[in-house]
Amino acid sequence: MKEGWSRRWKALLIWASGYLSFIAYAIVGGYVIVKSDDEELKDTAKKAFIVTLIFTAISMFFSIYNSIGALSSSYYSSGAYVAYGVLQMIVNIAKIAVYVVFALLSFFNAKDASAKAGDRSDETFEEKTEEKSEEKSVDNDVKF
Repeated sequence: MKEGWSRRWKALLIWASGYLSFIAYAIVGGYVIVKSDDEELKDTAKKAFIVTLIFTAISMFFSIYNSIGALSSSYYSSGAYVAYGVLQMIVNIAKIAVYVVFALLSFFNAKDASAKAGDRSDETFEEKTEEKSEEKSVDNDVKF
């Protein structure tokens, strides 16, 4: 089993590491961006980086909001803390939904390198038969 991971699973790993933590993404996504020759995986890693940065910035904002509120003596019994909890829950649900959607899109849209190199599967049956019939007619013309 020398084959290794397919492009689909690598793309899924990139999105999963972005969801799990920023440090895990920095290792996996950074390696893909720096070392990989596959442009499709690099694009996936860049998209995951942007999404990870967005959710990290939102998390940073909530952390600052909570820290400033904690300076108040009645913050934890106020409506501001309830709003913080509700917004945190909405962002967590949105984060799960965004990462799942992007991971599934990249998993099902990723094409294996073997399909690109060896097989021309994007052609229709008619185009293939036209090419073969043209090749036969050229061969017949050459023969006297």
